[in-house]
Amino acid sequence: MLTDRGELITVQAAANRLAVSRWMIYRLIWDQQIKSVQIGRCRRIVRKSFDEYVAGLIDGVA
Repeated sequence: MLTDRGELITVQAAANRLAVSRWMIYRLIWDQQIKSVQIGRCRRIVRKSFDEYVAGLIDGVA
């Protein structure tokens, strides 16, 4: 099921949302903290995985 926001987001969009560098997002991918897929030469982040990671950050602060 696709949402209006889409199932996949770019590395740059994820970096912008967290106000970090693209390098930091790649480190999260390599450390398997967020899931991603390779489409051709492009890397895309699974939005659900990213949203769960962000929710975990917020829950950790509360």
